[in-house]
Amino acid sequence: MRIGIITATYLPSRNGVATSTALFARGLRDRGHEVRIFAPRHPLMPEREPDVYRLNSSFAGARALGAPADYPVMLAPGPLLTARLPLRDLEVLHTMHPFLAGGLALKWSRLSGAPVVYTAHTQYDEYLHYTPMPPRLGRAMLRPHVSAFARRVDAVLAPGQAMLQMLHAYGYMGKVELFPNPVDLAAFQAADGAAFRTAHHVSPDAPLVMYLGRLAPEKNLDVMIRAFDQARASRPELRLLVVGDGPSRAEAARTAPEGVSFTGPVPYAQVPHALAAADAFLTASTSEVLPMSMIEALAAGSPLVAARSPAALDLIEEGVNGTVRDATPQALADGLLFALHPERLGGLQAGAQASAAQYDLPVRAQALEEVYQRVLAGRNARR
Repeated sequence: MRIGIITATYLPSRNGVATSTALFARGLRDRGHEVRIFAPRHPLMPEREPDVYRLNSSFAGARALGAPADYPVMLAPGPLLTARLPLRDLEVLHTMHPFLAGGLALKWSRLSGAPVVYTAHTQYDEYLHYTPMPPRLGRAMLRPHVSAFARRVDAVLAPGQAMLQMLHAYGYMGKVELFPNPVDLAAFQAADGAAFRTAHHVSPDAPLVMYLGRLAPEKNLDVMIRAFDQARASRPELRLLVVGDGPSRAEAARTAPEGVSFTGPVPYAQVPHALAAADAFLTASTSEVLPMSMIEALAAGSPLVAARSPAALDLIEEGVNGTVRDATPQALADGLLFALHPERLGGLQAGAQASAAQYDLPVRAQALEEVYQRVLAGRNARR
């Protein structure tokens, strides 16, 4: 198949949508498909990117909309650029966004006759505090738009229950297929965390807790760090590494108690080694959909200790690959001590790695191929 993926964020931007899109493209190409990526320009993008077509973008627009610093906002291509893009022979279009990228997918579908698949990745209500508009106005604008967009495409996918619930809350009652993100399981199974521990002055035998991801208000970093501090009162040898960057990093690092270190961001190639260094992954966020970092932690054999949320309930089998607790410092501290108990930790680590097999890239790429074949057959039948 000739597949066009239209995304508002792509590598080298660092977020779950960009990472999962790149993985799916690789998995589909490994299965013999031609995949063309249409994504915004980025100042750090490689000089040559086969089958990646960059559209104009604006960092000023990103700041105005409250987007992360490395998330340039895509601008609508004019007719001259559109005419130069390889669109007319595409067989399937896939977009990750219901706004401009989604609008382009629908427009380009009329050029090519290709069906459109939409993956709903983001709980937009959780991010309205970044925008300059009042939250009530933001909700009144985005909810009917997202719902209307979902009704216009040929298939709607959602990584987890959180997104399915969001779409229903927005008024979309059509079919939604749960469709988890992929992970390159081989890279995580081969990872060795010893060097990462050494680089961050963590002894080989110290119980190491890790959070990896964006450091922003919706991640509830204060609750997470207080939970770790309460757990450390019972086990003073515990260490916490907070891996990543974001607007909350400076304040969280300034007020962090003993035993907590902030590493800053790491290159994606180092993520498997970072997570392999951890004994457990801790998060207090309740805004996640099905975060790549939590799937990657499982792939690295790091059990999850997570605040109760739809994403946590999707990923965690209680007592097998982690534990779900209330989003309070004491509850998460108890969960952390539960997971790190010497008689329990080995079994949870084995359970974490075993549970990641369902997210392996070849498995998910084949499943996505089947979605494309189904919508293509449906479009052909209607013709």
